Amino acid sequence: MDKRANGTNWNANIDIMKKVEVEKEFIEKVGDLAIGIVECRIQNSASSPALWERINLEIERFKQQYTLPDLAKRPTIEATRTAYKRCGKDPSRYRPSSEALCRRILKGMDLYRINTVVDLINLISITSGYSIGGFDADKIEGEQLTLGIGKEGEPFEGIGRGILNIEGLPVYRDKIGGVGTPTSDNERTKLSENSTHLLMIVNAYSGREGLSLFLEESIALLKEYAQAQEIELKIWENK
Repeated sequence: MDKRANGTNWNANIDIMKKVEVEKEFIEKVGDLAIGIVECRIQNSASSPALWERINLEIERFKQQYTLPDLAKRPTIEATRTAYKRCGKDPSRYRPSSEALCRRILKGMDLYRINTVVDLINLISITSGYSIGGFDADKIEGEQLTLGIGKEGEPFEGIGRGILNIEGLPVYRDKIGGVGTPTSDNERTKLSENSTHLLMIVNAYSGREGLSLFLEESIALLKEYAQAQEIELKIWENK
């Protein structure tokens, strides 16, 4: 199901927007789920000093608001952890990326600096608690991603992690295999400084409430720091 978020300008200039489907088995196990999908043209860069000023301000605010024991109780993170358990994965061994980022901050560790768009996505993940997939859409095989549950022995090379055991993890697959989980995306479809076509997927296991607001904020950030154009937005819901 596709729904428009209020206040967003929709464009139809991208030739074919990637479709997202969800396997029946996944819906039966996970239940409440909404998926925000943003696709746009971008101008990426190695780093943005202005963006990092904003990230550092958010880090300080975050430290004042949360402690480590609080993280698992954030509604968006708690819902993702519950989805892991229902799919058969221990979220304390394979942490959702949003939780991992927040834990780094509260442990006093620096965030990784990857490139402007990835850093921006990490900022959104910290403020929202959503685990977010950021893909180079031109590296995705086919015109559809399907969300299912990882299988035993299924090949997956996590970004900076090597071979990742995705059995029991929520996983998006394109025509030839897995491209993203809430723990790590795949090396094959990662964003580089040269990427010009972004597909961003926001996994809202806590449901639709609040998702539209963060999608609007994400688009504003993409426009400000990555000169996003030809923006398409969809929300998939289990309704």
